[in-house]
Order: sequence, then C-alpha cells, then structure tokens
Amino acid sequence: MVQATPFLLVLSLALAAHSLTAEKCNLTGHWKNDLGSNMTIWAVGKKGNFTALYNTSVADNPSKIQQSPLLGFQHLTNQIDQPTFGFTVNWTFSDSITVFTGQCFVDKNGKEILKTMWLLRS
Repeated sequence: MVQATPFLLVLSLALAAHSLTAEKCNLTGHWKNDLGSNMTIWAVGKKGNFTALYNTSVADNPSKIQQSPLLGFQHLTNQIDQPTFGFTVNWTFSDSITVFTGQCFVDKNGKEILKTMWLLRS
C-alpha cells in the first residue's frame, strides 16, 4: 500500500536548552505535532546528518506502538536560515517505512515550525 498525503506538520520546539535567534530555524530539539507524535533531534552533524527517535501517536494498533529510529539530512547551505531536510523512520512495530521531507521556518512570533510532506510504504 502506498500512501502520499500533503500534511502540515506543525511542531513546537521546547526551548529549554537554547534560545531563539533572529529568524534562524534550528532542527535540534524536541518536536511535537498536532496529533501528539513527537521526536527528539539531538544534534545535526557537520555534513547535515542527524539521527533521532520518533514516537508516533497514530497506528492501526496503538498498543503495539514503539519508539522508532530515524535517519535524516539537513541542507546546510540555505542562505535564508530556513533549512530544508528529509528523514526516514523505520517503524519498529510494523513492516512499514515513512519518509518525510520539509522545511524549518520561524513564524512572526518567533516560534519554530516544521512544514512537511510524508510518504508511507508498507
């Protein structure tokens, strides 16, 4: 089954470890979407690579949900400090993989937001 859906993934960043700088968007941190799924990106490497754990709140059988690893890359040469990125989640509780692509923005109130699209393959 292939499922491709445009999806606005608005995530709020917990800013406990660092403060916002003028209009620069940073992928590092804890992100949560409007459905309750969340991920934590610890660091982005010098080549734009990052790893994280993704906790989904959406599944066919919620009792089977497990934390799942993700691997991604951020484009580092974006001159407007709104990086594009992509990552793949290997779901540990199913035979599925989801890929996400998106861009990081700072809204007019200084809140960092990820806008993404995803494709699920099972």
